[in-house]
Amino acid sequence: MVKFLKTGRVVIVLAGRQAGKKAVILQNSEFGNKERPYGHCVVAGVEKPPQRLLRRMTRKALLRRSRVGAFLKVYNHKHLMPTRYNMELGTELRGKISIADPTKRVVSKKTVQKVFQHRFNLGKNLWFFKKLRF
Repeated sequence: MVKFLKTGRVVIVLAGRQAGKKAVILQNSEFGNKERPYGHCVVAGVEKPPQRLLRRMTRKALLRRSRVGAFLKVYNHKHLMPTRYNMELGTELRGKISIADPTKRVVSKKTVQKVFQHRFNLGKNLWFFKKLRF
């Protein structure tokens, strides 16, 4: 079987609170491990996409509405739908994500949020930060 759920693959979450949201795979475990005996992925996704901006808005409102909300979660492979798109993560997040400890999870989520915000501000991968319409 071909491995198509690789690091950097953009997926759509199908189950749970984040159902219908775009996410990118950060770490993948094909066969599972002792605590999760099924194939699973650590994904980071867009919880709250940036809102539309208008010229008449104040600078404070522009900054608030252009924020990107992120989530970090472990999902079963069956609850993800892969897309044909990839997102180059480079070394920005490699080895910096840890979800085992609750305090490290909070730090990891903030790191992911900063990376997503930086990418949005630069104008990279803008399709990833738009809300899915279906």
